Amino acid sequence: MILILLQFSAGVALLLFGMRFMKDGLEKAAKTRIRLAIQTLTKTPVIGFITGTVITALVQSSTAVTVITIGFVNAGVLKFHQAVGIVLGTNIGTCITAQMLSFKLEEIAIPAIGLGSLMLLLPQRKSVRDIGQSIIGFGVVFLGINTMSDSLEPLKNSQAFINLLGQVSANPLLGVIAGTVFTALIHSSATTTGVAIALSRLDLLDLTTAIAIILGSNIGTCITGVLAAIGTPAGGKQVAAAHVLLNVIGVALMLPFIGPFADLISATAQNLPRQIANAHTIFNVVSSVAVLPFARQFASLVQRIIPE
Repeated sequence: MILILLQFSAGVALLLFGMRFMKDGLEKAAKTRIRLAIQTLTKTPVIGFITGTVITALVQSSTAVTVITIGFVNAGVLKFHQAVGIVLGTNIGTCITAQMLSFKLEEIAIPAIGLGSLMLLLPQRKSVRDIGQSIIGFGVVFLGINTMSDSLEPLKNSQAFINLLGQVSANPLLGVIAGTVFTALIHSSATTTGVAIALSRLDLLDLTTAIAIILGSNIGTCITGVLAAIGTPAGGKQVAAAHVLLNVIGVALMLPFIGPFADLISATAQNLPRQIANAHTIFNVVSSVAVLPFARQFASLVQRIIPE
């Protein structure tokens, strides 16, 4: 069991490192453009929504975009109602990561790391080195997924582990709590999604339980924004609160219908990892798009909760 835990921890560490390395590379490659886009393309909630979606998809990190947005609101560059559109968009942009993880791309992990290393080491332009860094991160992500899958293989014969998953499956709220806590501890909803996908490939996780864990990861990922907002002016706290409120309300409304939702999702793909990614995407798209027409009212609600 200790060996399984060590190998699983190594897989999680690789996945975390890969996501961070890829995010940093993409962010450095387009850092100036990202900040300029956030400053200028937020005049209306809809434009901010599109901007938040695109930027998050590019840098593969809703947390990074949220933290940048908090900084701009604190500096007076953005008004809070402009930031709401960005927050709504980050929830959709982060779905790209889940979709990417659902594909079985472990075979290209080593070639990607090799290609990225060449781009990083060769004396070329800085932008090429940044892209090379992101390609290395991409390869390490799938190396981590493969390591986790290999480490969890023996658990298929562990009755204690199967019983534990059975208890979580019988009570989706436990899955939400587990996803929230795990994501808050590691500061990465993508890693939580990766763990769920690794378990599902071994038939150790059913769709309903996986959805509950994914719902929890949406709440847990808010912790970084909350920490970034501590000690800041009211505007920064309002951005963090908007992110938390959006995800908590969405999860609370979805939880009673998780069974029918799982039945609907099962028709969207043939294999379980793809279904998990689709569940993550559909939930975030629906929850964000539903709030978008009422973005200003939502902003007013948050401002009442956390006044200037």
